[in-house]
Amino acid sequence: MRYFLISDNHDTLVGLRLAGIEGVLVHDREAVTAALDRAALDPEIGIVLITEKLAGLAGAELDERKKSRPKPLILEIPDRHGTRRAADSITRYIREAIGLKM
Repeated sequence: MRYFLISDNHDTLVGLRLAGIEGVLVHDREAVTAALDRAALDPEIGIVLITEKLAGLAGAELDERKKSRPKPLILEIPDRHGTRRAADSITRYIREAIGLKM
């Protein structure tokens, strides 16, 4: 099983390529959709990493793919500028999902 990166900046692409993760550099919603289609067609790709900015561009499409397709797993990652999520986003996610306070 391989990883595949969909990035909007060259630094993230090069950094993950040094770690052995291939990917593409895209800047618009149509290119994101095409890259997701490419990853879905490759049986070797099990996890797709996508930068948060691009995930925001293709939000509805990404959510639909996450819900309807078991493979590949799609994970949003911060880019070189850091995360856009709030500091307590994981804690809030757990609290909303299962009602557990941490």
